[in-house]
Amino acid sequence: MENIAIAIDGPAASGKSTVAKTLAKRLGLIMVNTGAMYRAVAWATIQKDVDPADSEAVIKMLGEVEFSCGVSDNLSTILVDGVDPGDALRQDAVNQRVSKVAAIPEVRELLVQRQRDYLQLGSVVMEGRDIGSVVFPDTPFKIYIDASEEVRRQRRAAEGIVDELGKRDEEDSKRKTAPLVVAEGAVKIDSSELSIEQVIERVLEILKERGAPAELLGN
Repeated sequence: MENIAIAIDGPAASGKSTVAKTLAKRLGLIMVNTGAMYRAVAWATIQKDVDPADSEAVIKMLGEVEFSCGVSDNLSTILVDGVDPGDALRQDAVNQRVSKVAAIPEVRELLVQRQRDYLQLGSVVMEGRDIGSVVFPDTPFKIYIDASEEVRRQRRAAEGIVDELGKRDEEDSKRKTAPLVVAEGAVKIDSSELSIEQVIERVLEILKERGAPAELLGN
């Protein structure tokens, strides 16, 4: 079976990460969290005392810091100079920087290639903001998961995370390079009133409708 990419996009706290992780585990695929990659760059700017708004300084840092992508237990991993940032990637300081570094074309160019490379290792469930539009625009398996801003705020609060969702949405949607959009051909799912299992079942229906291999779906 040829390796396939299942693209799951959406804004912060839409539920896409949980859906992607659950789906990948159920299907036995590699789950790639692309947001963690951009967060790793943002975290590196903190460690190196680099202004995330200074694109030239960030680009210079990219040439000095080693970002190593891999897989562990079918989950994507990223090390920064051999260090696993772990839970530090969810810190408020990282939240405040991630949209800024993600808007830098050179950062996206580096990470998009790393993301595409995962397909050489096996079929993937990849979640982010530009998977269906930029990373794998030709995949027929594109899902866009959304939720109301109120529900998303509640989810963040339940995680103990303070996140300026409205500001991040605006930054992600208006950036010139790979903005957050519903990719052409993507099916949109509003998860506001749905359980994770209900979203998963809908995604599985979409995959079947779009011709995903029966052996992939376990049918």
